[in-house]
Amino acid sequence: MNDPETMVAARLVAAAQKLSGDVGRMSFSPPANYVYNPLEYAWAAHEAYLRRFANGAKRVVFLGMNPGPFGMVQCGVPFGQIAAVRDWMGILAPIGKPARENPKRPIEGFACARSEVSGQRLWGLFRERFGAAEAFFTEHFVANYCPLAFFDGGRNLTPDKLPTQETGPLYAACDEHLRALAKALEPEWLVGVGGFAAERAASALPGTGIRIGKILHPSPASPAANRDWAGAATRQMVEQGIWKESE
Repeated sequence: MNDPETMVAARLVAAAQKLSGDVGRMSFSPPANYVYNPLEYAWAAHEAYLRRFANGAKRVVFLGMNPGPFGMVQCGVPFGQIAAVRDWMGILAPIGKPARENPKRPIEGFACARSEVSGQRLWGLFRERFGAAEAFFTEHFVANYCPLAFFDGGRNLTPDKLPTQETGPLYAACDEHLRALAKALEPEWLVGVGGFAAERAASALPGTGIRIGKILHPSPASPAANRDWAGAATRQMVEQGIWKESE
């Protein structure tokens, strides 16, 4: 059990459990009327993701903001478009329910028929470029900065929309987890998927020697992302030196 790859995954499992407990004890006020913690009710799938793919040092770690309503909220995997998680990564696990479920955003787990567009675009790019999931995860990993999803009803609230008195403790816990993740995976690059994640990474990881990159977020709410997001993100990574023209 002292295999280095197994030990890296075990460290990240422990770090995720600590993060889940830390944020699970926090309280949030309106407009965050519903708060989902998929590290609790979708833990089996998230643990499977960590144990299968967080298996040693990674050259590049991609960092998202927080779970999407039809992605990680449903299946416990960052940017977790159901088909990509189930069919490409080979992860399928029972999914529970949050303590207080939003009737407009029910948890259907792997039976969710809605597609997380951001995840479809992100994992679609990686599948097109690398083929098998194992080939991508040899040098890459994908994580989220904040594990919680917030809803004011039907609408998804991003962490930066919360009151400052609530983001302070939340960001402190997420920063601590990000440092633990970076220490375990020893990446050369930490790539923020969107500006928020890049800014939080730069704030949490000063003096580590990790290079902070950024790519356009694949959200359909972004007009730029709706015009060949995969091509734009690839060009950004090539220009920053994260990827070569072809792998």
